[in-house]
Amino acid sequence: MTDDELLSEAAWSNVPQERERQYAAAVHQEARKLPLGVIRRVMPEWWRVARSEQLPPREAWRQWLLIGGRGSGKTRAGAEWITGLALGLSPFASLPHRRIALVAETLADAREVMIEGESGLKAIVGNERPVFEVTRRRLVFANGATAQIFSSEDPDSIRGYQFDAAWGDELGKWVKPEESFDNLMLALRLGERPRALFTTTPRNVPILKRLMADPQTAVTRMRTAENVENLAPGFLEAMARRYDGTRFGRQELDGELLDDRKDGLFERALVERSRVTNAPPLKRIVVAVDPPATSTKRSDACGIVAAGKDGEGAIYVLADESRRAVRPEKWARCAVALLERLEADRIVAEVNQGGDMVEAVLRTVAPNVPYRAVRATRGKWTRAEPVAALYEQGRVRHVGVFPELEDEMADFGPDGLSDGRSPDRLDALVWAVTALSGDETNPRVRNL
Repeated sequence: MTDDELLSEAAWSNVPQERERQYAAAVHQEARKLPLGVIRRVMPEWWRVARSEQLPPREAWRQWLLIGGRGSGKTRAGAEWITGLALGLSPFASLPHRRIALVAETLADAREVMIEGESGLKAIVGNERPVFEVTRRRLVFANGATAQIFSSEDPDSIRGYQFDAAWGDELGKWVKPEESFDNLMLALRLGERPRALFTTTPRNVPILKRLMADPQTAVTRMRTAENVENLAPGFLEAMARRYDGTRFGRQELDGELLDDRKDGLFERALVERSRVTNAPPLKRIVVAVDPPATSTKRSDACGIVAAGKDGEGAIYVLADESRRAVRPEKWARCAVALLERLEADRIVAEVNQGGDMVEAVLRTVAPNVPYRAVRATRGKWTRAEPVAALYEQGRVRHVGVFPELEDEMADFGPDGLSDGRSPDRLDALVWAVTALSGDETNPRVRNL
């Protein structure tokens, strides 16, 4: 019996009705309080507990794209599917899949989220938990099936392997998405029907659009609210108060793939067209800091962005090390560490919020750090317009992918970000690019 026949005859003829679903959810909630080793003995089978969106689509597919809001149950769905394949569990597989690939944004993400996270592979198996072999970067199941982890930062590391299944997590955040995806697809060449699952929060990036347009892709969407029984009490209410009706909420909670704002200042397509893998030799490099006014959990982020300029005047965005809810000493150490790592020439910091305190904090960390204060005298939109013009002229290029920064750029309109937050990463980017192009566009920073 094939995997598809198993799914159609078992899972899809027994998907719980509403009353059964409510009972299963209650059992699941209670089971979460038990030791991991006991969970599998008291929990109903996953396909009985899961929401229909968390089960593989009925139609034939080579790629299953599971797009969902944060906390909607994407990771659990991925871990259960991979476990079912690795162990040959009905209704997901008729035979064990022996060689599996796990790809995440970084190796740390693959281990901390996909393998050892609360909904990861080790957490859901139960008695015979798989063993993670650190030196070989693989998870070994009790039956000998292996799941090898890879980072989207290093697509070539996938070369030479071959698999009969794969799971890619947070595809929208992959550092080198096209190369990683293509190498993974070329490695899916074992078994009767090799397939891959991609779980992600939506981002308006080419790889997602390309995958959605592929006729061999099955697309499933999930909302955070659909997983309410597994979320902390009050979480959804708090998120609704802050983000209901905003673009941010539609993307991060409702799982919608949104196009760029029509009134946005920056076009994502311009960033994509000018993206490069490496920067040429650079004549000058600056680290720009946009410090928050406070350091509480509700504070704005501290924007920390580095950029450099080559001999032809082209500007390259090199790093986004922005931090949220950190004390001044921590963001100062981060900025100084980035300056030293990139061998940058200077830290440029906005002082509207902190005044002399900004320099004092930096010099506490590094007394001789090269530093220059800049002060905003115009609104964020007005300051950003000359930088957007440089992007339109193809004079600013991103070295790699900076998802959070690029999301802010695409969502920045005349009224700021759609969710009302401060565009801290974008502010730091604007200061960095302005500093490097100041001799041509802004005499106030000409001598930086």
